[in-house]
Amino acid sequence: MAEHDLHLNSVIYRFYPTEEELISFYLLNKLQNRRTHELHRVIPAVNVYEHNPSHLPRLAGELCQRDTEQWFFFVPRQEREEQGRRPSRTTASGFWKATGSPTYVYSSENKVIGVKKTMVFYEGKSSKVKKTEWKMNEYRAIEEEVDVTNNVPIRKLRHELSLCRVYVVSGTRRSFDRRPFGTGSTEKVRPEASRGASTSRNKGPTNI
Repeated sequence: MAEHDLHLNSVIYRFYPTEEELISFYLLNKLQNRRTHELHRVIPAVNVYEHNPSHLPRLAGELCQRDTEQWFFFVPRQEREEQGRRPSRTTASGFWKATGSPTYVYSSENKVIGVKKTMVFYEGKSSKVKKTEWKMNEYRAIEEEVDVTNNVPIRKLRHELSLCRVYVVSGTRRSFDRRPFGTGSTEKVRPEASRGASTSRNKGPTNI
C-alpha cells in the first residue's frame, strides 16, 4: 500500500497503491466518511476539472508532494451529474476525453469492486486541439446489495464520489490490476446496461 523509508531522520513517503487498494480501502473509507483526515494527507478532495493538469501536482496530498510520477484526488460528484446530465470534463485550457471503454476492476478474490475509465487530456479548443501526455484513471466503487424480493445480489455503482489517478505517460510497466492470473482479459462495461445490474459478467453500471 504505502511504503515508508527513513532517511537522514526524515520520512520519505512512497505511495504506490494497487487498483484494488484504491477502491477497497481509500475510496470506500472516504465514501463512508471514515479516517478522513488521514486519507486527505495522501488523497485530497479536489475538483480536477477546474485545473490544468500541470497544476495538479502542487495540489497533491501533503505526504505525496515529492511524487513525480502520479497524483491522486477524490473528486466530488458534479451538480450537473446529480441532475442526470453528463459530467463536464472541460477545463480553461482544454478537455479530458475518454479513451476506450470503461472496464471493471477486480479484487484479488476475483470479485468486481469498481469501474475504471481512462482519459487523455487535449489542449486547445474547437479544431485547434493537441493531444498531450497527461492521462487520468477515474475509479468509482461498486457495492453489492441484496434484492430482498428475489434474494439476488445487485451491483450498485457509487456515483457520489470518484477517485482519480493523474499521471504523465512515461512507458512505465507498473501494473495496477490485481485480478488473479488466468481470469481472462479485462471485462468491458456495457454503457447501455441498467444501473444496479445483476452479477452477470455481461452487464455493468451506467452513467459513468
